[in-house]
Amino acid sequence: MKKRNEKGLEFEIDKLTNSIENVKSGDSFPTEISLLTKAEVKRLTKKNNWQFNWVNELKIPTREVYKLTISNNPAIIQGVISLEVKTDHVYMHLIESAPFNIGKNKTYLGVPGNLVAFACKLSFQRGGEGYVSFLSKTKLIEHYEKSLGAIHFGGHNMVITTEVALILTNKYFK
Repeated sequence: MKKRNEKGLEFEIDKLTNSIENVKSGDSFPTEISLLTKAEVKRLTKKNNWQFNWVNELKIPTREVYKLTISNNPAIIQGVISLEVKTDHVYMHLIESAPFNIGKNKTYLGVPGNLVAFACKLSFQRGGEGYVSFLSKTKLIEHYEKSLGAIHFGGHNMVITTEVALILTNKYFK
């Protein structure tokens, strides 16, 4: 996952898995998603090769920042997502895989898909019927249509509908 500017998010859905999958062994690992703490966010710095300023993101009162970890290994953060619960949907502000989960030498597949599925689950839980929206970079609109089933809503706007949200949440959250 790369930097975001005003024109939208730029993250790659490498594979939709049932959890996250080790690239070399093919083994799957169950995951947990929980709120990112102030103590944990101090490790997510540009010095440690994270792209976004998660400290600032955590300070915005309307946003909830979540981390993805492997069950029984909560110390290693696999990815992070910043969400805002609106009245009728969840808006994805930022999403980022851990630096070791990016590029051709990544450790795990499925991190972005897992985080997006969580956004859908949160939307169901908070009354948004699974709807999730986000802004996309122009060059990735087709990628999100194909990989996530998102709908291009004009401009850079992307929407995940109830039907697609059900598929994603059922894949990741049994």
